[in-house]
Amino acid sequence: MLIRGLDGFDACLGGIVSIGNFDGVHLGHQLMIQTLVHQARSEKLPAVVFTFEPHPIHLLRPEHAPPELMLIEERAAALEDLGVDCVVAYPTDRALLNLSAEAFFQQILCDQLRARGLVEGPNFFFGKNRAGNVTLLQTLCDRAGMFFKVVEPGLCDGRMISSSEVRNSVQSGALDLAANMLGRLYQINGIVEHGVERGRVLGFPTANLTEILTLLPAEGVYSGFGTVGGKRYPAAIHIGANPTFKNSESKVEVHLIGFSGDIYDQNLQVEFLEKLRGTQTFFDADALKLQLAIDVESAKKQADQWNATY
Repeated sequence: MLIRGLDGFDACLGGIVSIGNFDGVHLGHQLMIQTLVHQARSEKLPAVVFTFEPHPIHLLRPEHAPPELMLIEERAAALEDLGVDCVVAYPTDRALLNLSAEAFFQQILCDQLRARGLVEGPNFFFGKNRAGNVTLLQTLCDRAGMFFKVVEPGLCDGRMISSSEVRNSVQSGALDLAANMLGRLYQINGIVEHGVERGRVLGFPTANLTEILTLLPAEGVYSGFGTVGGKRYPAAIHIGANPTFKNSESKVEVHLIGFSGDIYDQNLQVEFLEKLRGTQTFFDADALKLQLAIDVESAKKQADQWNATY
């Protein structure tokens, strides 16, 4: 259940709470949520995630605000799948950000949420200027007689898993590394719009996506999947400009392997496997067509291998 603010929150008052952004709901987040849900179930209390909308950085340093890995609705759905009973998207304003760590604990956690316990990661900070840390939080919870647990971060290839690490991997085109940290394939959603239909002329029709609100991978050609109308297809995905035809506008074009039909104005979910190559300029349309055939075959092979493994 996603709640904006605290209206209609009565059913989830007095629960075990985790505070954070949870962008991506990666494996590190999942470890923390497992502890949250276990503790809540053992005490027969609701498991509550408290997050901020928008993220405080949008007010404090908007020029440094990173693009999101997931929309708040997607995050809430993923958290609920892990057993969370309630996701509170609390409206962020200057008054909230000016609360001291002690005031935030008392006013938000104790008075409004009536929290019975907290589960956080070791790098959790709260209050004005991020003055509060888990050491202070332990002290405040002890005074209030509240359960408190710090969950150590997950690791991937010896590095701490974080939303920033996932974001860096996506932006660099390392989608296989991003998937390892997420515990699933990275995905985007968009609406299929009309294009110039050049792909159709070349024999490889593509769905051109618009209204993509989350982080895009680096420019290049990728293998992956596309899901539309409840059916999942292997896909070859191109992100970027088309220099062969002197087109400098960056686009997201998805060739659904084995699909035929009209999906204009429908939502298309795209999952990424691996980067096949970077953006290239070809001598002519025939040379591009030859490469597209290679890309599609590679994408199909990788999708088949993925399906056979998972």
